[in-house]
Amino acid sequence: MNAHLTRLPAELQAEVDEAIQRAAGEGWARRLWARDASLWTGQDEARWLRWLDAGDAGCVDLVALKAFQAEVKAASFAHVLLIGMGGSSLGPEVLAQTFGAQAGFPQLLVLDSTDADQIRRFEAQIDPSSTLFVVSSKSGTTLEPDILQRHFWALAKAALGEAAGGHFVAVTDPGSKLEAVANQEGFRRVFHGEPQIGGRYSVLSNFGMVPAAAMGVDLDRLFETTGEMVAACGPAAASNPGVELGCLLGTAAKGGRDKVSILASKGIADLGAWLEQLLAESTGKQGQALIPVDAEPVGPVSVYSRDRVFAYLRLEGHDEPELDALADALAEAGHPLVWIDLKRREDIGQEFFRWEVATAVAGAVMGLNPFDQPDVEASKVKARQLTDQYEATGRLEPETAFARGEGVAIYADPRNAQALQDLSGARTVEAYLEAHLRQVKDGDYVGLLAYIDRSHPHIQALQAIRARIRDRKKVATVLGFGPRFLHSTGQAYKGGPNSGVFLQIIHEPARDIPVPGQRYGFKVVEAAQARGDMGVLVERGRRVIRLDLGGDVEGGLKWLAGAVDKALG
Repeated sequence: MNAHLTRLPAELQAEVDEAIQRAAGEGWARRLWARDASLWTGQDEARWLRWLDAGDAGCVDLVALKAFQAEVKAASFAHVLLIGMGGSSLGPEVLAQTFGAQAGFPQLLVLDSTDADQIRRFEAQIDPSSTLFVVSSKSGTTLEPDILQRHFWALAKAALGEAAGGHFVAVTDPGSKLEAVANQEGFRRVFHGEPQIGGRYSVLSNFGMVPAAAMGVDLDRLFETTGEMVAACGPAAASNPGVELGCLLGTAAKGGRDKVSILASKGIADLGAWLEQLLAESTGKQGQALIPVDAEPVGPVSVYSRDRVFAYLRLEGHDEPELDALADALAEAGHPLVWIDLKRREDIGQEFFRWEVATAVAGAVMGLNPFDQPDVEASKVKARQLTDQYEATGRLEPETAFARGEGVAIYADPRNAQALQDLSGARTVEAYLEAHLRQVKDGDYVGLLAYIDRSHPHIQALQAIRARIRDRKKVATVLGFGPRFLHSTGQAYKGGPNSGVFLQIIHEPARDIPVPGQRYGFKVVEAAQARGDMGVLVERGRRVIRLDLGGDVEGGLKWLAGAVDKALG
């Protein structure tokens, strides 16, 4: 089983020990497995706990999955393109990035964006006639998978005619709209999700295992090693790694260390993207949160604030002395550290289960329901209202920029606009950006929320900007690409503590892509999602502005880097 070591400051260690003793005395592990909702808030928690059975393959049909796996291999597909959002996409993405292409099997690609540039980039990577499309949506009504399925179905029909159905698979809960579409169009297969598993806890169910099978992962081996962690986290385990980690995370958060900074070996680095959703969406409510800080560039110990807990996920045999040295130095400097060693990539299933248990237990420590996500729904509602408006009128209501210059524009609601004017000595976009960043104080975090193509150059540019902010302000930084983060960390940004300072970044796609059967295209959908996101942040009293880069994303990011440098002095 994956080994773990915790190194905590003495005061925090004493508090965590007390929490673990309380959990043991009150039978938290037993109550978790007994589906006892009183462990949390006594509401509907019990109906969302089937993921406990998933770690032992209790929520999948392995015979059917392996038959499907053989079928995919025999069909000689070049690619599997998974279309999904949140829990339907992040787990499969971890598997694709961790295991890579398997001999004799197609490469798994994951698309979870409505950005027209990103969609076209994925189109360019595939040939519909040699691609298997996996459409994954628990409810079957989520906007993004619905319109992406329609788009790629039209491409496949154009290339394959009546044979298109044989290139599509659906993963969805029984009786959903997506299942009806799949049956009507003659999809190759429909795999059912488990209605009593929420999306972010679903990776070991069909939502993760169908794409895993399609890309050639050894499912028997994956569940064999995952079962070791399931047993260790069981109701009668003497030393329960999931409960202990949950007690640590929840106790640290209540004491002000609510930023969970994830360090990970390159071979398993994408696990952080999955952990982001699990932690943020489960705990980001009622003014509390575990704020996940994933993929933040490595810096010297001196730049890390005292409101963090560090989780180092290390893959043995992949020497990364820089990360080893940083983890040791952080612990020596008094930062709480959890060091977890994975012997093999296949052991990633153990971490799925450990962190699911830990997140549920952290919710109990924090007095939260870790299985709902009210603010994610709020953003969806606002975006849907805007797309419905466009469908009815053919336009979105125009917005007036707060400031323009240098080829960019800043948008702000009246409250945030007034704050910028009060803090700014000049009336320029650079001065307002500097004023926005001046609001950052100890205990805050800065969020870059980018509605642009999640391409490698764009990631690199924004990573460099977040590192500059972290190094100068000595605060945690997060980076999210919309709309994917809306189904993930967006819950914590809106429902958690008001400690985030957000810069939303949008652009004008060069060309739109129409959505079959709709008046609007993907460009309108992305704009509606950005507006809906900002609208809820504003309603929650967050410090947020929107920066419109126009049509030149690369030039705009270059300007932003320079402007941030100037703003930080």
